[in-house]
Amino acid sequence: MTDQRHCYAGVDWASESHHVFLTDGDGRKIDERVFRHGGEGLAEMAAWLMATSGAVEGDEIQVAIEVPYGPVVETLMKRGFKVHAINPKQMDRFRDRFTLAGAKDDSRDAEVMVSALRTDPRCFRLLAVSDPVGIELREWSRIAEDLSAERNRLTNRMREQLWRYFPALLELENDLGAGWLLDLWETVPTPDKAARIREATIAKLLKRHRIRRFDAARVLDILRQPPLKVAAGTTESASAHVTTLIARIRLVNRQLKQAHHRLDGLTVSLIATAEAEPGQKKQHDVEILASLPGVGRIVLATLLAEAFDALQRRDYAALRSLTGVAPVTKRSGKSCIVVRRQACHDRLANAMYHWARVAVQHDLRSRLKYAALRSRGHSHGRALRSVADRLLAVACAMLKTGTTFDPSLAAQKSAS
Repeated sequence: MTDQRHCYAGVDWASESHHVFLTDGDGRKIDERVFRHGGEGLAEMAAWLMATSGAVEGDEIQVAIEVPYGPVVETLMKRGFKVHAINPKQMDRFRDRFTLAGAKDDSRDAEVMVSALRTDPRCFRLLAVSDPVGIELREWSRIAEDLSAERNRLTNRMREQLWRYFPALLELENDLGAGWLLDLWETVPTPDKAARIREATIAKLLKRHRIRRFDAARVLDILRQPPLKVAAGTTESASAHVTTLIARIRLVNRQLKQAHHRLDGLTVSLIATAEAEPGQKKQHDVEILASLPGVGRIVLATLLAEAFDALQRRDYAALRSLTGVAPVTKRSGKSCIVVRRQACHDRLANAMYHWARVAVQHDLRSRLKYAALRSRGHSHGRALRSVADRLLAVACAMLKTGTTFDPSLAAQKSAS
């Protein structure tokens, strides 16, 4: 049954313009129009929807769109429209109801969306206005991830250059972006310099960075190993390349530290917001999730930023699908095949992998489950996904009851 009091709109968005298709409650076309992207164009879109539909309030218009975020969604929600998102793959299947030949254009896509929303609203997800802190947290968590990836790229390039002419330096530290190693290279950039440097200089550098794994004598023994015999000019060119890389690594290190500091501040502000609004569901969510074994700064920020709606609903099934830990079963007759879910949120899937990996190291129950799965022939990745599945179930149960993780109780249950 469709609600004839409402109008339905489908928005096929693009980078330069957006095609809007408007129908009444019975699915009859009212009008369609294209709006340019920009503040003026989006404001005109909202005004046109209100005027053309004859609606008095924005919530009388149901809007379908393929993306659950972005300026188009935010503009419509700000004006009071009820915006519903649909997965592009589902949208492609609905398109087959209109054409079997595979024809595709903006007008048809907008019409397909509005028709699907009117007849199959259960396939859509009603969007809610995001919390400002949540929006900022999501952006900073993505910034931190991008900076980490950039840091890995730069340190890998630095590793290749040192391998060319000064491989002894690689034996001192696995993390080539560590501040003390960068200072050490600037002090001892070549094997010739290592042969002439004083032990007191190295000792002072180690003391400044509080490095206690080895003393200055040990560092010099490593750096003064017999050097590689390289072609003339190789040392100079590789050193010049490392100089440019170090400048960028230092910048990324500072930005990454700032991003982590900001993530910590935003999670604290979420706690403060929850305490200021004691009647809401989100009370203590941050503390509960942070108490779980294996949850650190990055995993916590990613969960809160990318799975906020599902966490608020305590929707275990949605979380399993979003994070990719729920397998896909293909059953037909006597055949039954279970495969890994590929259609998931990549950032959440990566966060779950690291959550499970760290939990196996520090939580007895997770370690026992991982060992049992491995003994049954499961691969490392599959076993970790099963561990992550259990952790999600525990997290949802704790969020529903409002309790934090108690390691002592977990240890008692494991022993029994």
